[in-house]
Order: sequence, then structure tokens, then C-alpha cells
Amino acid sequence: MRVHTYAIWPALTTAVALTLTGCSGSGGGDGGAAVLSAVWGDPQNPLEPANTNEVEGGKVLGMIFRGLKEYDPKTGKAENAVARSITTTDSRTFTVKLKKGWKFSNGEPITAHSFVDAWNYGASLKSNQKNAYFFGYIEGYDKVHPDTGKQTADSLSGLKVVNDQTFTIRLTQKFSTFPDTLGYVAFAPLPKAFFTDHAAWLAKPVGDGPYTIESYTKGAQMQLRKWDGYPGADKAENGGVDLKVYTDNNTAYTDLQAGNLDLVDDVPAQQLTHVRKDLGDRYLNTPAGIIQTLAFPFYDNDWNTAGAAKVRKGLSMAINRAQITKTIFQNTRTPATDWTSPVLGASGGYKEGLCGDYCDYNPTEAKQLIQEGGGIPGGQLKITYNADTGSHKEWVDAVCNSINNVLGDDKACVGSPVGTFADFRNLIGQDKLTGPFRAGWQMDYPLIQDFLQPLYYTDASSNDGKWSHKKFDKLVDQANAQTDPKKAVQLFQQAEGVLRDDMGAIPLWYQNGSAGWSGRLSHVALDPFSVPVYNEIKVG
Repeated sequence: MRVHTYAIWPALTTAVALTLTGCSGSGGGDGGAAVLSAVWGDPQNPLEPANTNEVEGGKVLGMIFRGLKEYDPKTGKAENAVARSITTTDSRTFTVKLKKGWKFSNGEPITAHSFVDAWNYGASLKSNQKNAYFFGYIEGYDKVHPDTGKQTADSLSGLKVVNDQTFTIRLTQKFSTFPDTLGYVAFAPLPKAFFTDHAAWLAKPVGDGPYTIESYTKGAQMQLRKWDGYPGADKAENGGVDLKVYTDNNTAYTDLQAGNLDLVDDVPAQQLTHVRKDLGDRYLNTPAGIIQTLAFPFYDNDWNTAGAAKVRKGLSMAINRAQITKTIFQNTRTPATDWTSPVLGASGGYKEGLCGDYCDYNPTEAKQLIQEGGGIPGGQLKITYNADTGSHKEWVDAVCNSINNVLGDDKACVGSPVGTFADFRNLIGQDKLTGPFRAGWQMDYPLIQDFLQPLYYTDASSNDGKWSHKKFDKLVDQANAQTDPKKAVQLFQQAEGVLRDDMGAIPLWYQNGSAGWSGRLSHVALDPFSVPVYNEIKVG
């Protein structure tokens, strides 16, 4: 889920806290187990599965929802959750059979309609969901979510309910790995209450995962509690999680040391030099499906020219990735040489060195390319980032220092901080940026397609910079239609080559997941998405 990506909950009319009361549905409670506290940030949007494409909201949805598939917390492999089976004979029409006995936390049984109705809502232009694009492969999407004009249908013609436990999916083209995408939260089921009383559901979201939401106070915390009636095998091993809002990860780390917080899942850069001394074996650092990039506003004509492409390549070569990952991140990042993640492995699409010389630090060539491209548009490069989480100031300053040293101008590049993640995302969503901006990406599912299509395909859901290239789009379409995984990967990598040749975004480094925890906790782990496996954590 996009790391890497704004509005206040609809029930709010002021910035004052929204407080939920009571457990959502029956079967709440802590099951006799203790509750842990963890660092968090307010989500950008209400917790609608099809409208959440950023990490903080995604953490919550991953706790209160289960979909047809879920991803193994160790391997990332897609495994059946609510689905009993998903079968196909042609990689285009899929038959989904559901497990019996699965229900929402309010007691409502999950049926085929729970998925079909949720997907139709998510795809609808009227619903204005940020993740609508994920339903674009299903037949009828062009009618419920046309590029221009009004929608002419309210449901996807490619979805058919056979009976309470069975439905079919018909795609517009062959997509052999489509079932593996169905663990992404946009494809979660929704109860009837979501549609019959939408405002009430937004104020008290009801899902089918191992936790329920007990309360949420904006700017303070969200309380989640174990749902004793959860029908899945991955039941919570604790009584719940209090997600505490922090606007500075260093403060969270200090609270962890002071015993006021149990879990920090992104150890700040400033603390990395002494984290082992501070926490000992209560610290972990593991590879994750995350890449940090610099995106560009291609909706700004200054950045959408042949000359600007040379400038982007020059800027990439002006960044000393090896030095920054060593000095700022203490080698908890690895210099990127492509636009995916080593977590995928070679068979999954990762190709070390695909970026070529453009990702190598070369001051002479960098300066020449920037000059040949006409120089930095506007005369100064302003890299926009959110200042509240993620230690972004440190690395942005380091990137600018590297660029400034290459150009011999200490004002050629400057950081442009925005106070909060939500405000930062609002600026991006409103196309208000005139220079590059941080664009980290946390995979939604472990496929090379997820690192390319949502970010760089024309008008894709998380294509924040509005980069567009017909050849890239064509190669992605061809890759998706392939039933041979090896050939599909080759086509995706060809598309990645198109991205490289235009430097549609600058890859910076692959990010490891890090976490530190208090002595109260055990069995702490991060999944391949760098999200704590909350349900496995034990307290006491």
C-alpha cells in the first residue's frame, strides 16, 4: 500500500477529535489478554477499503479485514483466507467459492454479495474511491467508471453471483496472476450496514478481521480490541492494540525507552547509531518490499519536455546513494538499481542493475546532463516531503547536499517540508507541486506488476506525478495477458526499461523494515510489507 498516499472523516466538522464508543459488533473484548501500544499516524481518509491507499490507514484495515486472499507474514505468498478456492481454465474467467461460516464482527454472514457489492461500490465513479483503478481489469469497468462523462451502469458486468457461496469474475483480458492480487485491502468484503447506513459505518467501521475498532480520537489514538468471534486461523494473541498518534518518530522512540510505548515500527534515522545499545535484542531490521523514489510533477510543463528528461537523469546521477544509505541510514537502506524490490527475487521480477549508469554516482556526467537539459526548471530544485514521520528531512537534506556539491551551488537544491503527512498528500492529490517530491512505495502484493502499474501506468491510482508513456502501457498490458510467468516478467522488465529511459521517477534506495519494542512484548515480527504482524505479538 502506497507509502507510499487527506480528508477528515465525514462525520467531523472541526479538527476536534472524533470518538467512537463501544465495540463494533458482537464478540468484542480482550479475551483475557493484555493490550499493547504502538506508534501510528492519523489516516488520510475514512477507513473505506477502496479509498485507502496509504500506510497508516492500511495498518488498521489489515487488522479489521480479511479478504479472499491474505499474504503469508513470512514469505508474502498469497494464500486463501475467506476464499475456499479460486479456479480458472483460461486465466480470464475465475470462479470463487467461499468458506462457510465466515462472518463480520456484527454477526452478519459473509456471502458472495459481500464481495460483489463491495467491488461494485469501489469501482463506481459516483463513489469516488482512490483505489477504483484496481477493479479496472473486470469487465464493465468502462461503464461504471468511464474516463470521461457519466457512468452508464451501476455494477460491473464481469461480476456474477451464482449463489451465496459462489461468484464469478470475468476480466477484460487474460491475467494469470489476478488471484494473487486479491489479498489487497481494496478487494475486502463489506457488510450490508456499509450501504444501508454509510455515515454510521464510517463512524464505527465493521470488518471481518481479528480485531474490531473500539474508539478513535483523531490526533490522539485508535483503540482496537481482539474479536473473540473471529473465524480465521490467525487469531489475535493479545487483547488488542492502542495505536498512538505521533507527529515525530523521535518522540515515539523516546517514549519507547521511557516505557510509555510498546512498539515503534520505523526506528528514526537519528537513533540508528545506538539502537542496538538501547534495545539489544528488542530491535530487528529485515528486508521489506519498499522502495523510496523521487517523483516529478509531469502536469507541470517545465518537467514534461525532452530537456527535462536529461535533467532528471542528471539529478539521478548526482545523488550519492551509497554514502547517504551508509551515513544517514546506517546501512538499513540499500542503493536502488531498479524500480522494484529485492524481496521479489529474480524470478519475481527484481533485476539488479536495470537502471544502469543512471543510478550510479557520476558528478561529471550528472552536471553535463543537467546543463544539456537546460538546467533545473525555475532555477532551484525544491524537494517536497512530509516532516512529521519517517526521518525524511535528514535524507532530503543529504540528497540536496549531494546535488549541490555536483553543481557547485549550495542553493541549487533545497528541502521543502510540509507539516503533516495528510497535508503533504493533499498537495500531491491537488497537483499543486512544482518540483520533485518523495514517493515511497510499499507493495500491495508481491508482484512486479504492483511496483510498476499502479505508479506509472497512465492515470493509474497512485501515479501521483502523472507520468505517461504509451509504450510502457502497452508492455504492461502484454505482460498482464501472459500465462507464462517468465515471459510476463520479461515484458514487465521491458516496461521498466521505458521508465528508465525517460527517468519517469528517480529510484533512491530499497528500505528495510525496522522495529523496536518494550520488554513487555515477545514474538514481534514484520511482514514483507514492513508492517508489524500485530496478531502474533504476545504481551506480558
